[in-house]
Amino acid sequence: MALIKFNRDLLPAVNWIDDFFGRDMFEFPVFGGFSTPKVNIREDENNYYVEVAAPGMKKEDFNVSLDNDVLTISSEVKDEKENRSGNYTRREFSYSSFSRSFTLPELAEADKIEAKYRDGILSITMPKKEEAKRKPVKTIKIS
Repeated sequence: MALIKFNRDLLPAVNWIDDFFGRDMFEFPVFGGFSTPKVNIREDENNYYVEVAAPGMKKEDFNVSLDNDVLTISSEVKDEKENRSGNYTRREFSYSSFSRSFTLPELAEADKIEAKYRDGILSITMPKKEEAKRKPVKTIKIS
């Protein structure tokens, strides 16, 4: 039995299928964005950061919770519109939700976590405990 590799260059008409199935699961357009926003996680000397790209949303659309060292960011947005004109009624509705969970680093100060939403980015800052912060270099005198 031979394996045949699909060559997408031979069939340019099916590129839209490749695009559709090549996306990450749950990354389908909703309200001009995606149902599962992209997340960046980084750290510096003093803090851990989680940044969620969610343009077009409002801060009221988010729920950020901490349960047993698991940080969960979720959202549920419903939108319904109805237009009546003469004998015609047009009703549109949409629903979008996502939930992302992350295990908190051991050295994060759970009681001091802060979140803010600005310019389409939900930013969560988790300060590090003192023992996690980098200590300055200490020169040891040689006797």
